[in-house]
Amino acid sequence: MARALRSQTNVTVDLTDLSFADSSVMLDLAVLARRLRAKGREILVRGAQPQVMMLIKHVGLHRLPAVRFEGISPAFA
Repeated sequence: MARALRSQTNVTVDLTDLSFADSSVMLDLAVLARRLRAKGREILVRGAQPQVMMLIKHVGLHRLPAVRFEGISPAFA
Protein backbone atom coordinates (compact mmCIF):
# COMPACT_ATOMS: atom_id res chain seq x y z
CA MET A 1 0.00 0.00 0.00
CA ALA A 2 2.86 2.38 0.75
CA ARG A 3 4.14 2.13 -2.81
CA ALA A 4 0.65 2.85 -4.19
CA LEU A 5 0.32 5.90 -1.95
CA ARG A 6 3.65 7.28 -3.20
CA SER A 7 2.49 7.00 -6.81
CA GLN A 8 1.99 10.27 -8.65
CA THR A 9 -0.64 8.73 -10.95
CA ASN A 10 -3.76 6.61 -10.62
CA VAL A 11 -3.13 3.11 -9.28
CA THR A 12 -4.08 -0.07 -11.16
CA VAL A 13 -4.94 -3.10 -9.03
CA ASP A 14 -4.85 -6.29 -11.09
CA LEU A 15 -6.90 -9.02 -9.40
CA THR A 16 -6.61 -11.52 -12.26
CA ASP A 17 -4.84 -14.18 -10.18
CA LEU A 18 -6.90 -13.58 -7.02
CA SER A 19 -9.39 -16.43 -6.66
CA PHE A 20 -10.38 -15.66 -3.05
CA ALA A 21 -10.80 -12.43 -1.13
CA ASP A 22 -12.24 -11.61 2.25
CA SER A 23 -13.30 -8.43 4.00
CA SER A 24 -9.71 -7.53 4.89
CA VAL A 25 -8.84 -7.22 1.19
CA MET A 26 -11.91 -5.04 0.61
CA LEU A 27 -10.99 -2.87 3.61
CA ASP A 28 -7.44 -2.40 2.30
CA LEU A 29 -8.78 -1.36 -1.12
CA ALA A 30 -11.30 1.03 0.46
CA VAL A 31 -8.63 2.66 2.63
CA LEU A 32 -6.33 2.97 -0.37
CA ALA A 33 -9.12 4.53 -2.44
CA ARG A 34 -9.89 7.06 0.28
CA ARG A 35 -6.26 8.08 0.65
CA LEU A 36 -5.73 8.32 -3.10
CA ARG A 37 -8.89 10.37 -3.53
CA ALA A 38 -7.55 12.89 -1.02
CA LYS A 39 -4.60 13.31 -3.40
CA GLY A 40 -6.79 13.61 -6.50
CA ARG A 41 -6.12 10.08 -7.73
CA GLU A 42 -8.11 6.85 -8.01
CA ILE A 43 -7.87 3.07 -8.26
CA LEU A 44 -8.52 1.14 -11.46
CA VAL A 45 -9.51 -2.44 -10.61
CA ARG A 46 -9.06 -5.01 -13.36
CA GLY A 47 -9.40 -8.75 -13.78
CA ALA A 48 -11.57 -9.58 -10.76
CA GLN A 49 -12.97 -13.12 -10.80
CA PRO A 50 -16.79 -13.45 -10.49
CA GLN A 51 -16.65 -14.50 -6.82
CA VAL A 52 -14.45 -11.50 -5.99
CA MET A 53 -16.78 -9.19 -7.93
CA MET A 54 -19.69 -10.50 -5.86
CA LEU A 55 -17.83 -9.56 -2.69
CA ILE A 56 -16.95 -6.13 -4.09
CA LYS A 57 -20.62 -5.52 -4.78
CA HIS A 58 -21.70 -6.93 -1.41
CA VAL A 59 -19.44 -4.58 0.56
CA GLY A 60 -20.12 -1.60 -1.73
CA LEU A 61 -16.56 -1.00 -2.88
CA HIS A 62 -17.88 -0.30 -6.38
CA ARG A 63 -19.74 2.75 -5.04
CA LEU A 64 -16.67 4.58 -3.79
CA PRO A 65 -15.90 7.68 -5.87
CA ALA A 66 -12.22 6.88 -6.32
CA VAL A 67 -12.74 3.31 -7.54
CA ARG A 68 -13.10 2.51 -11.25
CA PHE A 69 -13.40 -0.87 -12.92
CA GLU A 70 -12.04 -2.07 -16.22
CA GLY A 71 -14.36 -4.26 -18.28
CA ILE A 72 -17.38 -3.94 -15.99
CA SER A 73 -20.76 -2.71 -17.15
CA PRO A 74 -21.57 0.90 -16.14
CA ALA A 75 -24.58 -0.33 -14.16
CA PHE A 76 -22.24 -2.21 -11.84
CA ALA A 77 -19.47 0.32 -11.54
